[in-house]
Amino acid sequence: MKNKENKLTINALLDASIEQYPDRPALSNAFESPMSYQELGEYVFFTAAYLKEIGVRKKDRIAILAENSANWGIAYLSLMRIGAIAVPILPDFPEADVHHILTDSGVNILFTSQRQLEKLYELRNHKLTNIITLDNSSSKHLKNIIPFSDVILQARELPEKKLNKIKAAGPEVEEEDLASIIYTSGTSGHSKAVMLSHKNFCANVNSASKCVDVQTDWTFLSILPLSHTYEFTIGFLTPLLTGARIVYAGRTPTPAILEKICKEEQPDAMCVVPLVMEKIYKKRILATINDNKLLKLGVKLPWLRSKIMKKIGDKLLDFFGGHLKFVGIGGAPLNIETEKFLREAGFPYIVGYGLSETSPLLAGGPFGDPTISLGSTGKPVPDVEIKINDPDPHTGVGEIFTRGANIMKGYLNNPELTAETIDNDGWLATGDLGSFDEHGNLIIKGRLKSVIVLPHGENIFPEAIEDKINAFVHVAESLVVEKDGTLEARIYPDYDLIDQETSKKHHQKKIYIEQVLKDIQAKVNAELPPYAKIQKIIERPDPFTKTATHKIKRYLYT
Repeated sequence: MKNKENKLTINALLDASIEQYPDRPALSNAFESPMSYQELGEYVFFTAAYLKEIGVRKKDRIAILAENSANWGIAYLSLMRIGAIAVPILPDFPEADVHHILTDSGVNILFTSQRQLEKLYELRNHKLTNIITLDNSSSKHLKNIIPFSDVILQARELPEKKLNKIKAAGPEVEEEDLASIIYTSGTSGHSKAVMLSHKNFCANVNSASKCVDVQTDWTFLSILPLSHTYEFTIGFLTPLLTGARIVYAGRTPTPAILEKICKEEQPDAMCVVPLVMEKIYKKRILATINDNKLLKLGVKLPWLRSKIMKKIGDKLLDFFGGHLKFVGIGGAPLNIETEKFLREAGFPYIVGYGLSETSPLLAGGPFGDPTISLGSTGKPVPDVEIKINDPDPHTGVGEIFTRGANIMKGYLNNPELTAETIDNDGWLATGDLGSFDEHGNLIIKGRLKSVIVLPHGENIFPEAIEDKINAFVHVAESLVVEKDGTLEARIYPDYDLIDQETSKKHHQKKIYIEQVLKDIQAKVNAELPPYAKIQKIIERPDPFTKTATHKIKRYLYT
């Protein structure tokens, strides 16, 4: 990844891949022919030359607000080429957040798409001098729009001398130069602008590549937003480093579309959030078992259960195209019952843990390690230090601290928060609680700010109770909060499943839901110590508001 000047930069990563894998397929949208690494380089150089021609200079900030696509990747890499700073914006961010980010980051050029244009109509006190549409769309409501295809056409007409200068190196880009400013959508309610350097990303890619032996002939399917560090580092930079192929699904696909894409593209690897696997487990696996009396009986017999689970696992692999060799699961906690199934089914997964502030990967795998414990996030990744700060002498639980070359440079325009988060020795306080087991696996207990202290003085980790609640098929999601000194669980039921069951059995839906929730409360409480029992369960008629990785924004409900 280092170039001849021995610099750890994204430009060096791309140059090395173009040189080593020029004819290998690089990027494509689903169902389209891929461009080669050589062609990827040409598109990056053309786009960078155009940007330089219209006045973009080193350290200028340029935003990308669009769904995943091959052009998204080209746009990002072109910014790196000229030493600019990318400001990726999650495509699901509401209009108000988009306006805040554009203003706060000080960008005046934006890469975007048709679906995002309407968020710009009411943009006040901020002038975008250039809007480049990655999907070649246009709008009569906005000026200064140029389709991406026109960018390439205009760049092709530039003098050869200018293009060669960009190809040779572009402006001098250092390891410590900023690559991205990423605005988080966290569970605490405070949007923070994380500053990540070329070195941060490249160090983390090196760590990730030591956890999983990615092969050059692999195909990565990208379904998570590239504007999030999880997909960007693991699902974009890591395959680029190894000369693998990346296919973009575009918008988050429905299960039916995902199955169709997988059948055609036959991915070897992909990154997912737990919600994807949990839905498949509940909706497809558990539903199939519960609807079949023989299967329901068979899984209760140990000698037969392993065969049944392996058979189901094979069918799950077929759903993903039949070629999957690795699935990274991260961004939020994975339900333990779902993970037990994946392990029994022989599904090729690892659970990872990280933060935007750490580029992001801190722990996960290594892939194939038999000592990884269920419910853990595996071992700290190579070249990253993790320690438990001020652990409880009885439980070993304390705040997770981490240190390494992947640690952010700080929060934009917020030196006070940066100083609170990273100490003088370089240790970053994650805000998460955890411990290590006897095999060195990191076990996450929950957010430090989420811990509930009841009148008896015991610490309650609400995420652990929610994990038990979410294992029930009738639960879509849940939140445990403190109310008047006791624990209250708010549950958003799976109304589709309940509708099916009540129509079949002719039950009154309201009474049926009340009974289901009452049963869940009793079964969960039977597994909890007396001080952690749920005193009340409340039905929630609407989904909770969540982050990009589907973690509930707890601050809205506590």
